[in-house]
Amino acid sequence: MTTLLLIRHGRTAANTAGILAGRSPGVELDEVGRGQAAAVAERLIRVPLTSVITSPLRRCRQTAQAILAVRDGQQATVENSLTECGYGDWTGKPLRELVKEKLWPTVQQQPSAVRFPNGESMTEMSARAVGAVRAWDAKQAAEHGDHAVWAAVSHGDVIKAILADALGLHLDQFQRLLVDPASISIIRYTATRPYLVTMNSTTADLGDLLKPPPAPKKRSRKGSADAPVGGGLGAAEAPH
Repeated sequence: MTTLLLIRHGRTAANTAGILAGRSPGVELDEVGRGQAAAVAERLIRVPLTSVITSPLRRCRQTAQAILAVRDGQQATVENSLTECGYGDWTGKPLRELVKEKLWPTVQQQPSAVRFPNGESMTEMSARAVGAVRAWDAKQAAEHGDHAVWAAVSHGDVIKAILADALGLHLDQFQRLLVDPASISIIRYTATRPYLVTMNSTTADLGDLLKPPPAPKKRSRKGSADAPVGGGLGAAEAPH
């Protein structure tokens, strides 16, 4: 029953300019983005992280480096399957121009039917990202135990696809989710189902939310990952 922190990279100049950066080389955090990444590091200072993996793109690696700058001896691991969606010919173009494209309404309303011109389909993006997260989560559990907490630094659409999978949503619903720059979303994976602990968090202190759970009371193994009927104590009672 491991815990995944999904972290979107901090703000870039492309974000403020309304440019679809995609996989464009050299896109870096701006001054605000660097401050956001440092703030994420502070929010996580009390959270023991077994691993930090990151998209290979520079803005994500910078965010991961900021998180690890306050920790001794840890390094980020690059995971290519967490890279940005391959937007193909749309890469580097202003959003104000892209909204005029015939494909734009489909991107908004039926993303599962979208393949970007000379690029990737959104279903391919979702499959690779979800597959990578599931594989890494199994690795964390095997190496560090069921209470492992680990982080993945990635991009808005990629994180939204992973969240949609955790929520059991069809990909066509993922545009309903918001993932801000430098936000943290938390998923707990169990043998029964994933639990979404929080989404798009940009201010809350996560130390208390992610503190190690108390010693479990004796109960049947069968019910150890069951959801509390009636809601129970909320996140404090959700499987850890």
